[in-house]
Amino acid sequence: MIVVTTPTGNIGSRVLAQVADGAHPVRVIVRDPGKLPDDLRERVEVEVGSHGDPAVLDRAFAGADTVFWLPPGNPRAATVDEVYSGFTRPATEAIRTHGVRRVVSISALGRGRASSVNAGYVSASLAMDDLIASTGVAFRALVNPSFMENLLRQTETIKNQGVFYDVLPPDYASPTVTTRDIGALAARFLTDPSWSGQEEVPVLGPQDLTADEQAAVIGDVLGISVKYQQVPVSSLRLRLIANGASEAMAQGMVDMMTAKIENLDHGVRRTPQHAVDTPTTFRQWCEEVLKPAVAKA
Repeated sequence: MIVVTTPTGNIGSRVLAQVADGAHPVRVIVRDPGKLPDDLRERVEVEVGSHGDPAVLDRAFAGADTVFWLPPGNPRAATVDEVYSGFTRPATEAIRTHGVRRVVSISALGRGRASSVNAGYVSASLAMDDLIASTGVAFRALVNPSFMENLLRQTETIKNQGVFYDVLPPDYASPTVTTRDIGALAARFLTDPSWSGQEEVPVLGPQDLTADEQAAVIGDVLGISVKYQQVPVSSLRLRLIANGASEAMAQGMVDMMTAKIENLDHGVRRTPQHAVDTPTTFRQWCEEVLKPAVAKA
């Protein structure tokens, strides 16, 4: 039995679509079953509720062999720890109680570098991984850099102003990855019973690009002039708070992005395997995802 959390989320939905097509029985934990695609709802067991609820976890993990773990975001949380380790603690008890054999989680790139600084969300994600690992379960933490999908928040400014914004320097080359590639990699681990032990799996996408290089690709795909504009980290914090984030969560984002500027995402040497595991290039993603989204903006 494979248990999938966040089955209607950006990554969880991709995981579910793939594992539901396999030979393993699948159980999902979901607050609103109506958000599941009709064809998938008929092929999986559904446990209604939050995967932060011990009672829900006790039912969902009974008889489970493998779990896909991803805590939901909560921009209004009182602390960053509450979103990651705090949410995950009941799951560690359920893992022990029910003898779950394997866990695959979605986490953040930066171990080693994040240990020497407060990297906000990244530090909290890695602490969550350590909490899961402390159960002794076989564990694969898929550690990610930034997602290409983050640009979908700026489709209107790209379309109407020919610009997108971020805090990274324009000549700073960094890895990015698509949620569909992350989901596909997670599904491969979930359906493979042969692995054991505990490891981080760096998920880097096929290439590092600077923001200026991304702008050139976006412009070429859209057929318009697109530029990148760097903004101060302080303005990111103010924007997040204005959009309803708590002080702690806004600061956690600032701490993460500050650490990224200081090379947080460059602690892993890129190998050809990274392009095999996560093959979607930024250009391909722009053609298949960003371009249609900008057209609808």
